[in-house]
Amino acid sequence: MPECPLRPIVALDAHSLTRINCRDTLFQQKGSLMATISLAKAEQMIDAIFAKANSDGNKPMAVAVTDIGGSVIAFKKQDDSSMLRFEMAHGKCYASLALGRSSSLVRYRAEQRPLFMDYLFRTSEGKIFAEDGGMLVRDTNGDLLGAIGVTGERPERDEELAAHGIHEAGYLTDEDAVGTGHKIRMEN
Repeated sequence: MPECPLRPIVALDAHSLTRINCRDTLFQQKGSLMATISLAKAEQMIDAIFAKANSDGNKPMAVAVTDIGGSVIAFKKQDDSSMLRFEMAHGKCYASLALGRSSSLVRYRAEQRPLFMDYLFRTSEGKIFAEDGGMLVRDTNGDLLGAIGVTGERPERDEELAAHGIHEAGYLTDEDAVGTGHKIRMEN
């Protein structure tokens, strides 16, 4: 790889990312490369969701896209969206990443095992939002890239729009990635 003209970001311990390559969308971790979602792809997902929501007459939407560590790559909310939309959209991403499944399955887990989930809610300092609309984003090989969180409509519609954005950017949802050799959680 060509040398980056900017100083690389170095991690604090051996278990986290050791270096971020600033030239492209690859992280180097313990000698292997791990892809992430570029800003352009994140914006492509968000714009596709907004276009679909507008054409279908949905309420104002908000969308967050994160990397696999839960750091925000992009967030947008439409005019007239209510407050706390960032927290909700990011919370759905965080829920999906924290439990390795869609946030709708996290919601179901919260209904089935409230004590367990109460512990996770407290441990995450309230970052987990167990409501439909958060999905893991995978590349065409099924490798995890990050998550998307959509909020503004009914929970099921938020999830449909999240899948739409993922597909419009050429990525896979968990459902699409079944059979790629990765462990995919389609149920709790």
